[in-house]
Amino acid sequence: MQMMVQHMRDELTSIGVKELRTPEEVDAALTGEGAQGTTLVVVNSVCGCAAGLARPAVALSLKHDKVPDHWYTVFAGQDREATERARSYFEGQPPSSPSFALLKDGKLVHMVHRHEIENVPLEEIAANLTSAYDKYCD
Repeated sequence: MQMMVQHMRDELTSIGVKELRTPEEVDAALTGEGAQGTTLVVVNSVCGCAAGLARPAVALSLKHDKVPDHWYTVFAGQDREATERARSYFEGQPPSSPSFALLKDGKLVHMVHRHEIENVPLEEIAANLTSAYDKYCD
């Protein structure tokens, strides 16, 4: 399975999104000094057209003039424990993959769920993210 999903991981890591593969890496990234400012967490996935739109939408959004200070990804279904830990930071939100979470100083301020990605034009998905960047990123 790793060979099948590596290109999906690479779509994000090749643009500078840091992969978090263990619960400890998630905690280190999303607490303390690492949580200062704004943080985008991408819950990556192999799930059909939603995932195929999610990764390019993230790439497009990160070309915006305002972007989060930190960019991370976990991979649902592959790095299960890391994904579960990341989701624990998205208080009050149901699990969704793919999805995007924007945190400010460690608190969730914007969430984009699978139903807001699937069958939505790429530019609209990216606009959803960039609108949140404009609102929360300094």
